[in-house]
Amino acid sequence: MSGKEAGAGFLPVSYEDMRRRGWSQPDFVYVTGDAYVDHPSFGLAIISRTLEAAGYRVCMLPQPDWHSKEAFMLFGRPHLGFLVSAGVVDSMVNNYTAAKKRRNDDVYSPGGKGGHRPDRASVVYCNRIREAYGDIFIGIGGVEASLRRFAHYDYWDDRVRNSILVDSGADVLMFGMGERTILEVAAFAQSGAPAQDCRVRGTCVMSKEVPNEAVIIPSAEEVMADKHAYCRAFMDEYNNQDPIRGKMLAQKHGARYLVQNLPALPLSTDELDKTYALPYMRKWHPMYDAQDGIPALSEVEFSIVSERGCFGACSFCALTFHQGRIVTSRSKESILQEGKLLTKMPGFKGFIHDVGGPTANFRRPACEKQLKRGTCPHRQCLFPEPCPNVDADHSEYVDILEELRKLPGVKKVFVRSGIRYDYMLLDKKDLLLNSLVQYHISGQLKVAPEHVSDKVLQYMGKPGIAQFERFREKYEKANAKYGKKQFLVPYFMSSHPGCTLNDAIQLAEYMHKTHLHPEQVQDFYPTPGTLSTCMFYTETDPRTGKKLYVAKKAEDKAMQRALMQYNRPENRALVMKALRIAGRLDLIGRGERCLIRDNGPQENKKAQEIRGKTKENNKRGGKKGNAKAVFSGRRK
Repeated sequence: MSGKEAGAGFLPVSYEDMRRRGWSQPDFVYVTGDAYVDHPSFGLAIISRTLEAAGYRVCMLPQPDWHSKEAFMLFGRPHLGFLVSAGVVDSMVNNYTAAKKRRNDDVYSPGGKGGHRPDRASVVYCNRIREAYGDIFIGIGGVEASLRRFAHYDYWDDRVRNSILVDSGADVLMFGMGERTILEVAAFAQSGAPAQDCRVRGTCVMSKEVPNEAVIIPSAEEVMADKHAYCRAFMDEYNNQDPIRGKMLAQKHGARYLVQNLPALPLSTDELDKTYALPYMRKWHPMYDAQDGIPALSEVEFSIVSERGCFGACSFCALTFHQGRIVTSRSKESILQEGKLLTKMPGFKGFIHDVGGPTANFRRPACEKQLKRGTCPHRQCLFPEPCPNVDADHSEYVDILEELRKLPGVKKVFVRSGIRYDYMLLDKKDLLLNSLVQYHISGQLKVAPEHVSDKVLQYMGKPGIAQFERFREKYEKANAKYGKKQFLVPYFMSSHPGCTLNDAIQLAEYMHKTHLHPEQVQDFYPTPGTLSTCMFYTETDPRTGKKLYVAKKAEDKAMQRALMQYNRPENRALVMKALRIAGRLDLIGRGERCLIRDNGPQENKKAQEIRGKTKENNKRGGKKGNAKAVFSGRRK
């Protein structure tokens, strides 16, 4: 197969591709930190296909060599400008672990190998474009731009950075859901008007003057110098992300102001249906075939996105700042149409891997008034207790799952997106619970109670552990009723702001009592744009102004993490130290409640001898095999 045939149907990725279409130049060059996968689970595919459907000529420049400007001149000067995205994930989150260690892998890159995108990709790409084409129009978007649009705390620099719009030098920043916004920005770019005149919803620009209707929040300089000012600015930003009741905001950066225009209104069901009906190739570009493709596609290739937005509003989640709290969904007909399409795809083996979104069982706004008056500014829909106005009707979602199961060629339909069990408990008929247990679980259901300490859960914005216990009991009864043996896999988080060593021990005690032993644990990761990250940086709850404890030292975080897997031999020393620091010697011994077994004098002496021999062997440059043998013996 020739290169021309292999790439047919994809948007141009080379100058030759572009010329074969009869174009002398593109309207837009789309630069992205991800590999080119033309699938509706990838933002680059949605935005580029939306522009194409509106008649714009778009060329794709995935993962360009950022070390010089030449790579950004591949298609020549575009007619309207460049569109830049770091990718599906913030580039720093993508490149580094929570311990700030560089990752070797990248599921959004060829062969899953890291190193294909720079740190702070949006900034780097924009700087190279400016080198190549001077004052050409640049629009930035995606998660990285969306969550860094104000002056923000950066975990990797451990300081407050300017808005990414300042550092990148782009003209317009697009945040939130982009289908409607990108078309309005494209029309604005075509008009040739100064960037500061852009008043498109869902955008930010830099301006020398403050619009009359804008609310001025603490400046970048203020939030860099004063953590109390940072908290005030964050709450102004947080409380104005609603598209109906939110206000225009302005934050001074030096001599200019970052102006955030009103957030974009949620897409209608009809608009979402049209988005997912665009002519996607639904696979990676064939130029990656020789490198074993793009691993991220395997997770979503046979999955269906059914909705957007989340009214759960967990403190550590960035969805409030990105997709918003108002849930919008596709029609049943649109979802079934995509289900039929999946059954005809090469490689389909009868399994639809997921039907969901940020939260699978949210199909509509939490209550009817959200579409008229917006979300409530000073309370959440499900926390600390579910609002009486919340409508927990799962009938439509259950009906959609049933219809998908009936499609010819479909063997099983799984639900693997997050499930809010507290919302499911509001359904007295247990429609979704019964349906999940009977038909839609592949041996285990994953849920996220996150912690057991009431205090920590308050900071997280999550329901108390009693809700999880209620759900766990109902889940076990449903499995017994239908003759199933399926497990519940809970996710817990260590070192969240407000979580002390005693709170971490309380969680370990709960795991011990309930025999829950997670294979993987999540350490809190301070990503841009979340309420929890504001708590982490300022050591203050910005909602109340009260100070809180934050585990920032590496050893403190390591002890909390080790307590979540207290039963692992390699964690013994850290768990023992944590219990001693906390004065919880009652949990060391041979009783039923003990987390750590007391080996007794003889076993302790033998362990000390082994550790001594290991240290001496290491000093002498002993053989690796000997060290491995000692370690293996200690594990036994």
